[in-house]
Amino acid sequence: MFLSGRDILSIHDLDPEEVNSLLDFAQDLKSDYIHGGFTPDFLKGQTLGMIFEKSSTRTRVSFEVGMYQLGGTALFLSNRDLQLGRGEPIKDTARVLSRYLNGIMIRTFGHDRLVEFAKYASIPIINGLSDLLHPCQVLTDLLTIREFKGKHLHNLKMAYVGDGNNMANSYLYGAAKVGMTLTVATPKSYKPNAKVLRQSAADAKLTGAKLNWTEDPIEAVKDADIVATDTWASMGQEDEHEARKKIFAPYQVNKELLSHADKRVIVMHCLPAYRGEEITEDVFEDNAEIIFEEAENRLHMQKAILSAVMG
Repeated sequence: MFLSGRDILSIHDLDPEEVNSLLDFAQDLKSDYIHGGFTPDFLKGQTLGMIFEKSSTRTRVSFEVGMYQLGGTALFLSNRDLQLGRGEPIKDTARVLSRYLNGIMIRTFGHDRLVEFAKYASIPIINGLSDLLHPCQVLTDLLTIREFKGKHLHNLKMAYVGDGNNMANSYLYGAAKVGMTLTVATPKSYKPNAKVLRQSAADAKLTGAKLNWTEDPIEAVKDADIVATDTWASMGQEDEHEARKKIFAPYQVNKELLSHADKRVIVMHCLPAYRGEEITEDVFEDNAEIIFEEAENRLHMQKAILSAVMG
């Protein structure tokens, strides 16, 4: 496959052609499955290890089902199942698992854990989520945008409103690679990662993408074709929840905010959604078709990623 043996830790590590190839591939796999109930057994006889240090619904199910549909096997591994949970060095675990498995997906806290794992592993490592980045989700969202807004993403304007978290960071990398216009709106103290802002700005120069940051959510969504948001308190930030609700209240995606967007705007959310906080119930339900198609597309994008790096 075209990314054989590669790690997928960040969209920044992919060139624009590779990103678009993944989107095309995922669309083809989805079409085969939806219209014919068929998925090629690209990974017959192969095994994916799935290390979860953070809980998950969509990530676990989409990767596990994806491997099954591709003819392979997936192993769920939590900290309780591995010696990592008892202090074994990451580099030792990486080298051991590389001798048993054909690829590893990791959903964790610190991004540095992923980087160290990839350094010592001799098989592909896939970032299922870290505190810094969520590349699989944003690749999925680009696929979903294609379906609802057309393939020419460089003609579209997108706004992300809320916390400058792993989703905001990955949207910046993703938009830069496909030439999209993206404005991120966050409170000043919750801006996206400074390194991500620098790197995505450099990537944008190669594709003509236009990336902006603002504190003003109305400015961000003005004439936007797509508006995306995410929870205000990610896993590990539960003790900040009440304080964040007050800080982020002006960034709620509601009908008043959307009145400044394009009349045909679609709203996206990677889930889980906390209605009445980052998004209102009515806006969520008005866009439920899109949001749950976005959730389904995790399966098809995961299959594309797995096939591309393990095939």
